[in-house]
Amino acid sequence: MSENITTTRTMTAWRQSRYGGPEIVSAERVDVPAPGDHDVLLRVRATSLNAADHHLLRGEPLLLRLGLGLRRPRNATRGIDVAATVVAVGARVTQFARGDEVMGELPGGGALAEFAVSPAARLVARPAGLDAVTAAALPLAGGTAWQALEAGAVADGQRVLVIGASGGVGTYTVQLAVLRGAEVWALTGARSEQLVAELGARRTFDYRVTDVDALPAATFDAVLDIAGTAPLRTLKALLRPGGTLVLVAGDGGRMLGPLGRMLRAVFVSIGGAGRRIRPLAAVAKPEVTRELASLAAAGRLRAVIERTFTLSEAREALAHIDAGRTVGKVVVDVDPFADQGRTGRRSTPEF
Repeated sequence: MSENITTTRTMTAWRQSRYGGPEIVSAERVDVPAPGDHDVLLRVRATSLNAADHHLLRGEPLLLRLGLGLRRPRNATRGIDVAATVVAVGARVTQFARGDEVMGELPGGGALAEFAVSPAARLVARPAGLDAVTAAALPLAGGTAWQALEAGAVADGQRVLVIGASGGVGTYTVQLAVLRGAEVWALTGARSEQLVAELGARRTFDYRVTDVDALPAATFDAVLDIAGTAPLRTLKALLRPGGTLVLVAGDGGRMLGPLGRMLRAVFVSIGGAGRRIRPLAAVAKPEVTRELASLAAAGRLRAVIERTFTLSEAREALAHIDAGRTVGKVVVDVDPFADQGRTGRRSTPEF
């Protein structure tokens, strides 16, 4: 790829000065961040948005603000998932060099910008056959799905129920469960039933027509609840003896969010023929991101991308996530011509 490189010390970043809806974010010219000794500076190629960005934008549940900042988030730029090019490395970074294509999760966000800084340890190499938009759609949602299946001990020959199967986490959960050899039943919206079936679900149900308590009791080895609204005792009754209910999300109100539901799960899990309830607190695992990237590059894992936005449309992308009911992933393509070998001038900071 040939390109003329100029130098710059400032960049465009979408920032929030307070908590609120998508209308509060604005594009600002700010200084390009400098990497620390263990960090790398990234030129962002693409970022995908997740429910986490919605919660960080609004500062909800309110309990989050104790760690994020009471009046405004300490990190003012959203975007956790990233596919990017390394443009500078810290003094103690040995695993990456300038020009490497990488992907991963940024701690706290920062990818809705032209450049971002990340600890090198949070990133993995992007496979040559994997485009930036797909790579950006994988880490957080795919990693959450992977960890949910691990928590549920999902294995070959088991029957698994996925509730909320059409969102970012849900579409990966269905596919990864099928890759493990499980028989997947899925609860989703009517408009997504065909998609979820194409991803490998054996049976699909429209949640507006079929209530969870209408499904046969003691039928599933694992129930993976991504929607987070069904009664816990109802979900527990769906499990076979020894089965596991994994709580990926939960509706616990504006103050506590999913924490309230997870606390109730402690009491509901007592007794019941070894039927377990396991709340999931997914964390960034670069080794999982590497596996997801390998599967996607080999054509074995599909990133369902509902819509792609440009960086100038970042507010609209956040509004799309904020409205809910997204099928699959929403991606902001920050540098849409990077993978096509665009020629011309591109601003890159000089260190």
